[in-house]
Amino acid sequence: MPSLREGNVRQVLATIFTEAGGTDAGVGYVAGNAEQAHAAGIAQLSVYDAWVREGAWARASKHNASQDALRFRILMECADPIREPGELAWWVERGVAAIGLAWARGSRYAGGNSTGGPLTASGRELVREMDRLGVVHDVSHLSDEALEQLLACTDRLVIASHSNCRSLIDKPGDTPRQRHLTDASIREIARRDGVIGLNLFSMFLVPGGVDGARASIEQTLAHVEHICMLAGSTKHVGLGSDMDGGLRGDQLPLGVNKPADLRLLSDGLRARGWAENEVRGLMRGNWERMFGA
Repeated sequence: MPSLREGNVRQVLATIFTEAGGTDAGVGYVAGNAEQAHAAGIAQLSVYDAWVREGAWARASKHNASQDALRFRILMECADPIREPGELAWWVERGVAAIGLAWARGSRYAGGNSTGGPLTASGRELVREMDRLGVVHDVSHLSDEALEQLLACTDRLVIASHSNCRSLIDKPGDTPRQRHLTDASIREIARRDGVIGLNLFSMFLVPGGVDGARASIEQTLAHVEHICMLAGSTKHVGLGSDMDGGLRGDQLPLGVNKPADLRLLSDGLRARGWAENEVRGLMRGNWERMFGA
């Protein structure tokens, strides 16, 4: 957290992340076991509650403009901790503002980008409940099939919290990398006034998805400008980063080793002719506008 303050990070989407079939303590659970997933989600929620009590973090809202505490909303990355859609209100009361129905391996609600598969009947029910309660849909880890079905069954705003451009990564003949957004999906997210968060994992930035090669700042900003070109403005792209502890510094773009180094992106955009309000939009303003804070 000190590195976030050093980098002038004042507001974040904090994740509740669970993984079907995963083995990491506090994250993994037996696929299909709603009670285990629920327990893992509750344990992670309790950590954020403790930080709030200690005064280090504060829940973000229009009425909470604390300058001292790190302000946060909760993004649930895989909806399996929600045992059934009727529980959603309980989670919303505790700060959940956005939900990705599945992580890469899928969930009881939707197919993931690694496994494929559709929205399930429970998934469609949860989508309706999310719409009723005003929870934002996050499509970053959905399979292509589930993403298409989600867009068909809701007309609400959607985001991709940490995704990049498939057309800049896949090479001719490659199996489509469903982790990344098609140009059509980017256009649709922008049409709905959503935001796409730039993922700073180098493997998700370089052509061919080469593992072990650090992306250049130029390669990184190419994704930003491709999104803007498709969206028709700079208002639908922000930082998604994925710098939440799961990535090592050497997996990030060259020169970006900690939050303070994100200024390299700002500097690069200014060099490309971006106005200050546009740079601010990428760094924080577009997310703030979308979430209303």
